[in-house]
Amino acid sequence: MVNNVSTNPGALVALQNLNRITGQLEDVQRRVSTGKQVSSAKDNPALYALAQKQRAQLGSIESVQQGLRIGSSAVDVAIAAGEGISDILVQMRTIASQASDPSLGASERALLQDQYASLGDQINRMVDSATIGGRNLLDGTTLSMSVNASTDGSSTIDIPGYNLTDASVLTIDRTGGDLATSGGAATEIADIDTTIDNLTNSLAALGAGSQALDLQGNLLSRIADSLEVSIGNLVDADLARESSRLQALQVQQQLAIQTLSIANAAPNAILALFA
Repeated sequence: MVNNVSTNPGALVALQNLNRITGQLEDVQRRVSTGKQVSSAKDNPALYALAQKQRAQLGSIESVQQGLRIGSSAVDVAIAAGEGISDILVQMRTIASQASDPSLGASERALLQDQYASLGDQINRMVDSATIGGRNLLDGTTLSMSVNASTDGSSTIDIPGYNLTDASVLTIDRTGGDLATSGGAATEIADIDTTIDNLTNSLAALGAGSQALDLQGNLLSRIADSLEVSIGNLVDADLARESSRLQALQVQQQLAIQTLSIANAAPNAILALFA
């Protein structure tokens, strides 16, 4: 080997080795800090593109899930109000049954009418309160609610609405006027039974809609979970492996620095020969 003070091949080789190790160390440190094996297109264009596509699909699913949750809330509120109204109708039937007794005095009948009318007002309040997000499936303002069920908009879940303010649905006299006579009370009992049947059918349809929303939401949740796992498999770093590499590269970097220092000191040894 020829000793030369003009150039230092050993130092150049040592510097190249140090730069290579430092670059590898920076890559590993980035993967450890971000937790990602692929965090940009330059890391792996194909995997990055595939992961981005799956992220877009996941975002679409989350949007649909949000719509399903909003729809479920509207249906749940309607069902809760409808069940409450059903309970009130049972109480009203009991009062109407008492009012069908022809032996009742005027004051007793008037008291029953007041109780009946009070329950009728409560039905009105419950219908009005079944509003969420501007939607009310019981007051006739929303006769049908369509909820998007797919990421491409090709599938919807349609929930029927009802008008419990309509006399053809709630066939009772909510003012209690029919209870003024025993015959009127008997007629009101039949109307209450019809109303309960109508309401039960409405609640059954709402319940079926609620189940459909829940089933679709659960399906999308499973798909979203699978996508998250898939994205992780594509881009996540193996932190245990990267941690081991980090330690090894740190040692290699220290050795490379020492090697470069020794190589840089070689020309000084030549000068010592002329001292």
